[in-house]
Amino acid sequence: MKVKDLSGNYGFEAITLPDGDREIDGVYIGDLLSWVMGRAKSGNAWITIMSNVNILAVASLADTSCIILAEDVTLEDDVIKTAIDKEINILKTSMDIYSAAVTLSSVI
Repeated sequence: MKVKDLSGNYGFEAITLPDGDREIDGVYIGDLLSWVMGRAKSGNAWITIMSNVNILAVASLADTSCIILAEDVTLEDDVIKTAIDKEINILKTSMDIYSAAVTLSSVI
């Protein structure tokens, strides 16, 4: 499934979508940034509740297809602008992390 196909469907909404044609080929869940950086696979959708600018560096280094912010986490405007500049897709959901992962596993 492409990131743009997830956006607006299944309870996920785009915050940034500069590279919506990226394929999602798995899911990684984690909030410890160094752990995610070393274990998330290229193309994974990364589900987190972290919202600081460092998530962008981790997503870039791990080459995730998108960051999914669970539990209605919000981002500061400067993080959103940087994500667009770095072409990092970010989605949000009101679901808890577990529910978001279950939903993703049934649609990708």
